[in-house]
Amino acid sequence: MKVYPPSLLIPPVSRACGTVVLPGSKSISNRVLLLAALSSSVCRLSGVLEAEDTDRMKEALSTLGVDVRRDPSDASSYMVRGCSGRFPVRTARLFLGNAGTAMRTLCAALALFGGDYILDGVERMRQRPIGPLVDALRALGADVHCLQGSGCPPVQIGPMAGIGPRCSITGSVSSQFISALLMAGQVYAGPSGLVIDIDGPLISRPYVEMTLRLMKRFGAEVEDRGNSFFVPGGAYRLGAPLRVEGDASGASYFLALGALAGGPVRVEGAGSASIQGDVEFARVLERMGARISWGPDWIEARAPESGKLRGIEVDCTAIPDAAMTLAAVALKAEGPTKLTGIGSWRVKETDRIAALQTELRSVGAKVASGEDWLTVEPTQALRAADVRTYGDHRIAMTMSLAACAGVPVRILEPGCVAKTYPTYFDEFAAVTGCEF
Repeated sequence: MKVYPPSLLIPPVSRACGTVVLPGSKSISNRVLLLAALSSSVCRLSGVLEAEDTDRMKEALSTLGVDVRRDPSDASSYMVRGCSGRFPVRTARLFLGNAGTAMRTLCAALALFGGDYILDGVERMRQRPIGPLVDALRALGADVHCLQGSGCPPVQIGPMAGIGPRCSITGSVSSQFISALLMAGQVYAGPSGLVIDIDGPLISRPYVEMTLRLMKRFGAEVEDRGNSFFVPGGAYRLGAPLRVEGDASGASYFLALGALAGGPVRVEGAGSASIQGDVEFARVLERMGARISWGPDWIEARAPESGKLRGIEVDCTAIPDAAMTLAAVALKAEGPTKLTGIGSWRVKETDRIAALQTELRSVGAKVASGEDWLTVEPTQALRAADVRTYGDHRIAMTMSLAACAGVPVRILEPGCVAKTYPTYFDEFAAVTGCEF
């Protein structure tokens, strides 16, 4: 894993062009690692992201007795020997860092399997909600509770009492709760299957649709009924090897560089054929005036012919991670940019609405916010600043783009990008010509 200095000074960026080969998607990587572990087959997975979040998942699966190892014939691939939903190790304490995907999906799988487990993480993980998922699992008969009574980890799991046929869960906090129930439900559902009712609107639906498509690769046929899902139950099995797509969320920073600093900047690994909802970020850039080109597994961005991006108002409910990037793009747009539907930012690696408001103001932008919205209005008085990252990889990557507004920015604790994109600043330097 790359080691970064305590801070990184990014000089003003006037030009960006080149090609970036994206690392594997974190969201896909952690899902397919768990699906492979739950399967009844030996699965070959290529393109799995090498980063902190996926390391936590691989470590947890290994601790649970699942055979996860590199393919001796291909160092970029993993071989996972599935345990058919029967984890060999029934007693374990798992440390999952700040990997929300790993925490939520493993919580569901282990709770419905039953055993003697504690799932814990860093201090911020102990502030991130998991209560709605725990409540749904308890309704199905699981012996699971939050140890601190806060609705957040650590989570303790005991013996399974027997899975019920139906549960209800809110869709407004995290789509990962629904993905977790779907993936675990397929393996542990009873003969009549499992119905998951969604209470209220479902945020980040593209992430749930991604989960369904990945489950289908492993042989599961879930029925999406709009406000509920029917999971028939049955074994997972992967026939052909599976390749993980490039990270569409990570692509957003480089597409933004192309739109802000001339371009063309091309990202390879995710495109028009992607199963990731965050590729829609490119269409939002297009609405702002950027010139976008597409291929099945690539996207390319250039600045507008006029050189001027325009501010817009956009509902970001479907692209909450990539939407953060728009807050930095707004620094060079004409007129204000308003991002709505971003309430889920409050319970991510940090309170991202509060953090971005603070750091964008530090470079001179006018910023206002509410419970689920953020408005950024550029000014002529932008200035150099030291940018705090709050241990959040997306704050670091988003605020690096402020250098495209003509001011230097010093990113404090840049190493936090190791969570999902360890080589981010190397790629940034390659397409901008910056020397750090």
